Amino acid sequence: MTKSELILRLAERNPHLYQRDVERIVATVFDEISVALARGQRVELRGFGAFSVKRRDARQGRNPRTGETVAVTSKRIPFFKTGKQLRDRLNEKAGGPAA
Repeated sequence: MTKSELILRLAERNPHLYQRDVERIVATVFDEISVALARGQRVELRGFGAFSVKRRDARQGRNPRTGETVAVTSKRIPFFKTGKQLRDRLNEKAGGPAA
């Protein structure tokens, strides 16, 4: 699902809201999650999951085309861990855990 599909679906389910208001709400939620992650904070949405930031250390990489060694700097990356309710919901639709 894309961001525009999410906005459309929310607008359809909430006909009392204007689509431009739904767009603003979705944009605000995503912006706030991004700002919190940029500050190094964790964002937890109960039943859905948690966004956090992980740090990757600097390392020596390799250019796949030339095989030349390249220095890769350390970086921070976003990380998402699913919540228990989301995992349970996904597994119940898939027919449950494999035996």
